[in-house]
Formats: sequence, C-alpha cells, structure tokens
Amino acid sequence: MSKKDSDYYRIFILRTFGNFLILSSLFLIGKTFYQPIREEIRYFINERTQKEYVVASTQEEGDRIIKRDFSPAIKGGSLKQAKDRENVEIMVPVDPQFSIVIPKIGANAPVISHVNAADKDEYLKALKLGVAHAQGTAFPGEGGHIFLFAHSTDYIWNVGTYNAVFYLLYKLEIGDEVNIFYNGQRFIYQVTGKQIIDPSEVQYLTRKTDSEFLTLQTCWPPGTTAKRQLIFAKRVSDL
Repeated sequence: MSKKDSDYYRIFILRTFGNFLILSSLFLIGKTFYQPIREEIRYFINERTQKEYVVASTQEEGDRIIKRDFSPAIKGGSLKQAKDRENVEIMVPVDPQFSIVIPKIGANAPVISHVNAADKDEYLKALKLGVAHAQGTAFPGEGGHIFLFAHSTDYIWNVGTYNAVFYLLYKLEIGDEVNIFYNGQRFIYQVTGKQIIDPSEVQYLTRKTDSEFLTLQTCWPPGTTAKRQLIFAKRVSDL
C-alpha cells in the first residue's frame, strides 16, 4: 500500500470516528432534553392560544361544565365564544384512586403510594409510572404533610427516561391550583410558595405541619439533577 493510500485510510477512519462521536453526543443530548423541550413548547403554544384546562372528577361532570360555562348558545352564540369552547380541555384524573392534576401546566398523572424515597431502585421504578408519594408522609384528607415527587434519575443522561409530569412545575406561582384525587374524592390545594434547594436538604421531607400541607418536588433545572425545586401548597379549606 502506498503512502498516499495509507494517509487516505487513516484520515477516513479518523473522520468516521469523529462523526460517530458527534452523532453519539447529539443522541445523548436529545435523549436527555427531549422531554423538557417538548413540555416547554407545549406550554408556549397553550399560552399563545389561551388554552384552558378544566378539572373534573368525571367526563360527564366536565361536559356539564363546558355546556354551562362555555356554551355559545348561553352566551349569545358569538364566534369568539365558540372558538373559546373549542380551546377548552377537560382534565379527568387518570386514576380516581390516586392522581394529581395541575391545570396550569396540563399535568395529569397517577400517584404511586408508599414509595421509599431513600431506596433508589424503588423510587426510580415508580417514577417511570408517574408521581411518587413519599412513604411515611400523609395522604389527602388526613390533615398532615403530603410529599409527592417526580422526575428523578441516577445519571443525567437518563433524565429523559422518567415521567415528564413535573418538568413545568417551576411555572407555578402563588395562588395556582393543584388537585389531588384520592379514593374517589377531589382535594384542592393552593400554591403558597416555592423554593430551590440542594439535594442534601432532606429536612423538607419530614417537616411537620398543623394543617394539611402539600409539598411537590422535582429536579432543577429541568433536564438536570443539580438541585431540587419545591412547591408548597395548602388545602383550600385550610386557607
């Protein structure tokens, strides 16, 4: 083989290997951040189109709400009102036995109860299915501290593997509504605050309260595992 041929094959191999590394990196980046980006785009479109989510215990209840509050016939039959009705989506809990529904961010997911937050294998398995209820914390209606968490990972490149329901949690502001359906009953909570903490600050998991209090946790920033975003809410009847 001539020197010219040898140089050609060497350059070819180096370029092929370089392209492989680039494509592999792009794949890992896409796998990690696909879900956060998808959720951001969905939220952006919903804001621009002024989409409204209506929470209902059943589809039948939702249909009654639509007819009552968004019916063009009742409100004069204008084209704008007809369009508004088309831009309303009913959110019925995916599991009336235990689900969380957050209308502002279009989140609707089952909650897996009694998940050991200290057992990585256990909570990672649960987070592929939905939102985890931390073992040892209260349930809706018990008057104690309820702790729910979602979107966690063992390694950053696995972030996209887990449920995306809490990716937009940071969009919530004071006064926003969080619904939990438990044993067929609807419990409504109102956001009272939020905080970003280090993963080592586990005292929020075991906090005590004199009224029914809800804490939601996810990773921060979205698509990473650097810190934790906490959302605090109180049951509406306790406000």
